[in-house]
Order: sequence, then structure tokens, then C-alpha cells
Amino acid sequence: MTSRRQILQSAAITGIAATLATPALATPAIKLRLLETSDIHTFDEDYDYFRDMPDETVGLTKVATLIQAARAEVKNTLLFDNGDIIQGNPLADFVALPGNFPDDRTHPTIRAMNLLGYDAATVGNHEFNYGLPFLDASLAGAKFPFCCANILHEDGTNYFKPYLILDRTVADEDGQPHKLKIGVIGFVTPQIVDWDKAHLEGRVRTTDIVDAANLYVPELRKQADLVIALSHSGIGTTPRRGGEENASFYLASVPGIDVIFTGHSHRVFPGPDYAGLENVDAVRGTLNGVPTIMPGFWGSHLGMIDLTLAPGEQGWKIVDFICTNRPIASREGAQVTSLVSDDAAVNSALAPDHNKTLAWIRQPIGTLNRPVNSFFAMIGDDASLAIVNAAQTWYARPLLANTAAAALPLLSAAAPFKEGYQSPDNYVDLQAGTIAIKNVADLYMYPNTVCAVQVNGAELREWLEHSAEVFNRIDLNNPEPQPLLNPHVPSYVFDVISGITYQIDISAPARYGVHGKFNPNARRIVNMRYQGIPVTDDQKFVVVTNNYRADSGGIVPKNHPEAVVLRAPDQTRDVIVRYILQNKVLDVAVPPVWSFAALGAPVTVTFKSAPAAAKYLLADAHISRLADNDDGYAVFALRLT
Repeated sequence: MTSRRQILQSAAITGIAATLATPALATPAIKLRLLETSDIHTFDEDYDYFRDMPDETVGLTKVATLIQAARAEVKNTLLFDNGDIIQGNPLADFVALPGNFPDDRTHPTIRAMNLLGYDAATVGNHEFNYGLPFLDASLAGAKFPFCCANILHEDGTNYFKPYLILDRTVADEDGQPHKLKIGVIGFVTPQIVDWDKAHLEGRVRTTDIVDAANLYVPELRKQADLVIALSHSGIGTTPRRGGEENASFYLASVPGIDVIFTGHSHRVFPGPDYAGLENVDAVRGTLNGVPTIMPGFWGSHLGMIDLTLAPGEQGWKIVDFICTNRPIASREGAQVTSLVSDDAAVNSALAPDHNKTLAWIRQPIGTLNRPVNSFFAMIGDDASLAIVNAAQTWYARPLLANTAAAALPLLSAAAPFKEGYQSPDNYVDLQAGTIAIKNVADLYMYPNTVCAVQVNGAELREWLEHSAEVFNRIDLNNPEPQPLLNPHVPSYVFDVISGITYQIDISAPARYGVHGKFNPNARRIVNMRYQGIPVTDDQKFVVVTNNYRADSGGIVPKNHPEAVVLRAPDQTRDVIVRYILQNKVLDVAVPPVWSFAALGAPVTVTFKSAPAAAKYLLADAHISRLADNDDGYAVFALRLT
């Protein structure tokens, strides 16, 4: 995922790409512009519902203005979306509540997309978070078609059309019309059946993205002049094993695909995040030579591929292309500059649901007795996670009371979702005083449900070893400040498990790494204790977590579903709301959970946080503010001994 420090970094790449010369062609040549949005996540308005304030760095309403401008510049355009449209913020949650679906039976995001005249779309993994009936009702309002080739009913039939043929008439450079058959095929991360098991088990299954492409692309290629893949999957280049979450790179090797739209990773491609990868051109924008685009997230960019088509012996062929991402805003330090205005028609269409959402999120539910933020969640115990873990434990204990698991120690796991991973504005920052529903959405961003799993001490240690991969290995012989966090590992991996205490040795290598890397001889978790006594490998615990963790096959093996001892119907956010309502005034205690293990030498590590974090620095905390970056973050130093 990119941060919004990169939210609009692609201007330089755009400039480079724009200088690429188009070779001289015999007429008639066709210039065809393909536009993409991806990972909108219901950020339809330029508004941050978590902070309850306008936000110039997000919004389909901003992208709409770019779409209209891009269309006005050329003769021929098509517009596509690459998934994750109906989940992601409190507007999405409000619409998904019983009785809140709009009176016109059209989801707000779909309503905006209808106005913009999308040609086709695929679905993302988060489309399934609210269940299949809600998904079906949402997509039913679309005036454009959806396709996805690797989602099947349990009986093996396709849930969606696997691909589409769009018949379009386009003009060549001399203004003469030509008929094109444009093939569109969609794919989604196959892990949806794990991540949303409660909604999909027994109803839907998935297949590998590349396998599905090999099945359908040959027949699609026979019918189409141009084949476009809408791949809601990121870009991974490690050797293929099958079933990958990030399979767009492998998809580019399937014969017959002309263009790939990708997403899911919330990054920008072409761009420096992918520089240096073999068979990836991170400047011009290709995967294995196939033109590819990824347009950020939350409406940060409009993706655009300009194709030049020339007649060949077997129909039209691509003879040149330019891949660019147009940003909606720029950032220099803390200063954000909007580059486009809102689209008035989109704003008008969204206004009723937007206003209802604002009224909903502003409802007070309790009081905080002290500020709560996530500015330092990655360097020690954190109040925002303490609230989540306390609420989960409070909720699960009575539900487990009459089960065999009741006699086991009850722990709780939560990760810092809002820890600046995507933006310098993306932190929990609650002041003492009234707390409202919007603040709970701030504490817990996703519509996960509560689960509890039984693990032994050895499995608990492995769980925490997974979490510890967020840290770089620190060199004790290096006197210079060293970056603490691995930029390739998102903060939502970092589960903090309350009810035990433990230390993390960051001088040791990581046991787990990105892309499935595993070091069997490495250990970072040390001094793990329950009630002050060392945890043994065979000691049994129950850990309250979410359905994503319980069903993903990572923490709990897929072959041992009996490890899930509680599968509750309530979303974690609803549990937190009920916990606050019962307590009225929330005493935000932060029990000790984890710390860094003592090192053999004093070292200084650096980490980024919001500039606002500086006001919470303690004189004796060995933390100092070093500098402010152009990306909007502040850099802090932590002295470890």
C-alpha cells in the first residue's frame, strides 16, 4: 500500500511517459484511451468520515472531473473499474445496516458510477464483506456489466459472467468509423473464500487467477480485437506456486491478454514502488511487456492507458502505448493542494446518503477520560488497541462461559489498522471527552465479525512471530540511526495479544517474511509469560480475534476448523460500541503487553508518525523528533538500550 505521501507522486512518471514518441503509422490508426478506477472503497465524496472533515486527497467526485477532462481530450475512450467499491468507510457501513439501503435501490457508489458511464467492472475482495445478498442488491443497480472469471457457485457454474464482449464504434485519426470488439475479463483474489468464510462457505468457491485466465482467454481472444484483463490482484514477482493473492504479474504471461488493469495493493503503477523487479518496467508501465496500470486507492488517481492501434494481417494490433496516472491532489509536507474540483452532478447524487451518514456517525455513545491515539502503536503499548482488546474480551467471556473453552485463559488480539500506513492523516487521534460512532470506526476500520480460536503456547508464539515481521533487523554494531519498520509489511499484520506479556528481539532475524519467506532458525519472541509464569508449548489458550484471522488459514490451519471455538454474529465495531455504552465513561487503562527486548548495545531506531504525535512525547521516553518529511510525516528517533 502506498501512503498518501505517494498519493499523487505520479506526475513525474506522467511527464516521462508523455515524452515517448509514437512511431509513424500508415493510416488509419486508432487512438484508444482506456481509463481505470480501483479501490474506491466508497470514498465517493472528498470526505474523511473518520475525522469528520473534508479531504482533498480522496473521492470519486474528484476523479469524475479527471474522467470528464480525459474524455474531452481524445476521440475514443472506455472507462472501467477494478473492484472494492462498496466497502471501506462509515458511508459503506451505514448503507449496509438493515433498513438503510437507498430508496431508489441503488448503492451510492453505483449511482455515481452510473452517472459517469462506466463500460464494465469487476469485483474486489471487499465486495463480499457484507454478504452475498447485499452484494447482489448493490450490483443490481448498475447500468454497466460486471464480470469475474474465477468465482463459481458450489456446483461449478460461474457466479458472474467470466468475460464480456463490448461492441464499440471508434474513429481513426482521419475521423473514419471502425467497429471494435473489446473483450473484458475479470479476476479477484481467490482468498475471498477464506477472508469471508462465514458469508461464502457452501455458496461460493474460487479458482486460481492464472488457471481461470488460461481457461477463458483463448475463447475470448477468438472473438475480440482487444482483450483487457481487470485484475483485482496486486503485483508479486516471486516464483509462482498457484493460488496467489497478488497474481497480476503472472497473469501478464497468459497469451492473448493485451492490457492489464490491476489494483488491490493500494499502490501506484507505473511508479518507484516496483522499480528493479525483473520483467517489470516501472517507468513505462509493463508486466512481462503487457501495458499495465494501478491507480492508487480511495480515488487518489485516475489510471489511463493510451493505445495506438494499427491494422494488421489478423485485425487491429497495439503498436504503441502510454501508461499514466493522473492525481487528484499533490502534497508537500503537511500542505495538500487539490488539483481538480468536485463534480457537481456526483455530489448531488450522493448528497442524501452522505448527509444521513454524517448524522449517524455523530451520535454520541460515551466519554473518554483521556486522549487516545495510535501515533506510537508500533513502538509500545497503545491505548487504541487496549480499547479494542478490552471490548473483545468483555464480549467473548460470557459467550464462552458454558463451553469447554471457558476454563482456558482468555486472550485478545488486535492490530493497529490506522497507524499511518496509507497516509500521514491515517492515525487514531481522539481527544478526551465525548466519543461518537465515528470514533469507533476510527478505532476499527473493517466490518469483521468476532471469532475466538483455541491455540497452544507454540501456536501462540508463531502468531506473534508473524506479527514481528513488521520490524527490520537492527544491527547492534551500527552507530547510525536505523529504520525500525519494514516498509513492505503493513501495520495490520502486527497483532498485539493482550492477557500475556512478551518481548520482541529486533536484533534477531525475522522468522517470517514477505511473499511467504520463512527462516526456521529465527526467533524474535522472547520472555512470553502468562500471569508472570513462562508459557509452555503445550499450554492452552483461547484468543478472541476476527473472522479474517480465524478463517484465513494463516493463524488457524485450514485443516483444523475445530480450533475456532466461537464464531459470533456481531461485528467488532458493534461490540466496541456496546462496550462503551455499558461503561459510559471509558477509563482508558493500558495494561503492559509487549516491549522490545534488551539489546546488547545502545542503538537508535527511527520511525515515522504524524507531526501531531510530538505533543505526546514524554521527557523520559527516549523519543525525539528528528525532522518533517515532504510526504507529510514526521520522523522520530527512539533510543534503545
